[in-house]
Amino acid sequence: MKSSFEEIIQSDTLVLIDFWASWCGPCKAMAPVLMELKTELGDRVRIIKIDVDQNTDLAVQMKVMGVPTFMLYKNGERLWHDAGTFTKEALKKKIEDAENQ
Repeated sequence: MKSSFEEIIQSDTLVLIDFWASWCGPCKAMAPVLMELKTELGDRVRIIKIDVDQNTDLAVQMKVMGVPTFMLYKNGERLWHDAGTFTKEALKKKIEDAENQ
């Protein structure tokens, strides 16, 4: 997964990474929010979900301390990261701010 993760974050399209777990209630609550966000933003952002239980090495490497944790990348650079739940509007604003950087 690590090499493909590196390839994914090198994209010149914004990439929103969602580190989640199947047992995590807040993670499940974020799923419809992310689907709505993808519908609204289309090709402006790529949303990738990474299960921390199936990708423990990557989660440790990325210093994921809790789930859900979100990271926003463009051209291999991490533009933002935070843990917790967010409204669609809050995530959309983070993406739009990153587009304007």
